Amino acid sequence: MIFLRLFYVFSYIGLFNFGGGYAMLSFIQQEVVQKNGWMTEAEFTDIVAISQSTPGPIGINCATYVGYTAVMNDAFVTDGILAELGLGWIWGIIGSLLATISVLWLPFIVMIMVSRFLLRHHDSTTQKSIFAALRPAIIGLLASAALSLMNTSNFGSWSDNPTQFVVSIAIFAAVFVGMMKRRLNIIYTTLACGLLGIVLYGIIGL
Repeated sequence: MIFLRLFYVFSYIGLFNFGGGYAMLSFIQQEVVQKNGWMTEAEFTDIVAISQSTPGPIGINCATYVGYTAVMNDAFVTDGILAELGLGWIWGIIGSLLATISVLWLPFIVMIMVSRFLLRHHDSTTQKSIFAALRPAIIGLLASAALSLMNTSNFGSWSDNPTQFVVSIAIFAAVFVGMMKRRLNIIYTTLACGLLGIVLYGIIGL
C-alpha cells in the first residue's frame, strides 16, 4: 500500500541521509523516481523548484510535496471511489503529512542523542577529528546533489530545443553570478525568475 511505502521510504531517507536538505534531494529522487516510480523526472524537478521557492527547509518541503503527489498519482486514489467523488485530495493530504513526519521522526531522536554526547565531549580530540573529516564529505554530498539537478528536465536539451537550452543556461549563470557577487535578495530574485518564466516559456513559448 502506498502509505506504508511512503512511511518506510521517508523514514529510511531521514535516517540515512547526510548533508542536509540539498544533499537529501538526490536521495529522494533516487527513491521516488527511479526505484518506486511514483512520479516522473519532470514532476520531481517541479517539486524541487516549488520546495526551494516556499518557506522552510527544502528537504522537508520536498518530502511534503512528494507525499501528496505520490498518493495522487497512485491507483489507490486515481481509480477509487473518493476520486469519483472529487475527494482524492484528502488522501493526498494524508500522504503529505505522513511523508513529512516520516522524514523527521528518526533524525529527531538521533539528534537528541547526539546533542547529549556533544555537550559531554565538546572538547574531545576524537570529536574534533570526526568533524574535520565530515566537512569535506558533506561538501561532496552537496556537489553531488547539485550535479544531479543539472539535467534535461531543468535545462532542456540542445538537440531538442537549442533556444530553450541557451536561455536556461543564461538564467542559471545570471542568478549564480548575481547571488555570489551582488548578494541579490533571494525573494526578489525568485519572483523575478518566476515572472521571466511566464514570459519566456508561457507567453513566448520557448
